[in-house]
Amino acid sequence: MGTEPLLHWTDSNTGEKRRLVASGAWTANNATGLEKLIDAATAGNDAEDAVVIEMAAVTEFDTYGAWLLERLKRELTAHQNSNAMVDGFEISGLSSEDHLLFREVERVNKTKSAPLRRPFGVMGFFETTGKAIVELVHDMRAFANMFGALVVAFLSLLTRPSNFRFTTAVHQLDRVTFQAVPIILLITFLIGAIIAQQGFFHFRKFGADLYVVDMVGILVLREIGVLLVAIMVAGRSGSSFTAELGSMKMREEIDALRTMGFNPVQILILPRILILILAVPMLTFLGSMASLYGGGLIAVFYAGMSPELFMERLKEAISLTHFQVGMIKAPFMGAVIGIIACTEGLRTKGSAASLGEQTTKSVVKAIFMVIVLDGLFAIFFASVGM
Repeated sequence: MGTEPLLHWTDSNTGEKRRLVASGAWTANNATGLEKLIDAATAGNDAEDAVVIEMAAVTEFDTYGAWLLERLKRELTAHQNSNAMVDGFEISGLSSEDHLLFREVERVNKTKSAPLRRPFGVMGFFETTGKAIVELVHDMRAFANMFGALVVAFLSLLTRPSNFRFTTAVHQLDRVTFQAVPIILLITFLIGAIIAQQGFFHFRKFGADLYVVDMVGILVLREIGVLLVAIMVAGRSGSSFTAELGSMKMREEIDALRTMGFNPVQILILPRILILILAVPMLTFLGSMASLYGGGLIAVFYAGMSPELFMERLKEAISLTHFQVGMIKAPFMGAVIGIIACTEGLRTKGSAASLGEQTTKSVVKAIFMVIVLDGLFAIFFASVGM
């Protein structure tokens, strides 16, 4: 701990500089006591008198003590004019080493930092819009780079199939597909039941109960089934991919792979995206069936419709085309989710905050792109008559 620090004013003759005598160990170990001494010494200091701080009796002096001395200086000279700031303040008794340390600390934060400029009005709107456009361009470029790297890795894999990480693919298939089945079935079942219940509740007013079966069947097979599954996969597996790759980037494992001559895209990213392309259609099929089953239960137990009537009406309402539309969308959505998730993972910087930020961006961007892609497919299928 060293000698206990002290700081006190001494009486001075009229016309002489006021003296503040310091002693003891001015180190970080005595931080609490030093803070109190400085507060007491500067309390009510509104005078413009010249001041001398005598440091000859200080036994230990570190960076923390130097900063406290600088703070003491600033507070004592706060009420003095500009000339007194230079000529009316003196520090005596510091050794040459301690004096150099104090001078280094003295140069820190001499000027106040400029206040953050907050855009407002029309200029603020244009500035925010411009930043969003630049960010969008960067995202599109990163997406294109990742897509190109995946194409190159896939073509290389076709020439050398033995390089494919089959064990990694099986592991990802288990995580992304089989472990996700329970939650996918539960959510899609509930959504199908809710859609059917709301449909019967409102359509019953017009005597159109049978058309609820048409609505549930077409909506689930064409839109809701694949969209719900894609959103859940983006939140569940996409975030996992981003966190995994981001952690590897932070620990420099990806750089280590490059140093050893391996292609990280082929080893880490390609198996994940290929599995997503397979997993989303499989989960979409299971989810659609669960959603239709949930709608059927509501039709039987809530609307009083017989199971035979529900199945007959469902066969009349839906066709193979409706099923094909949903299944065609699924692999594309899986690929988009995988590319975005892996791209955001590789953009992680070296901090935990960056990892969390990129994971959040991954989920948000993936869900947004899934919905946009679903809208584009809807326009496309409408134009080709599907």
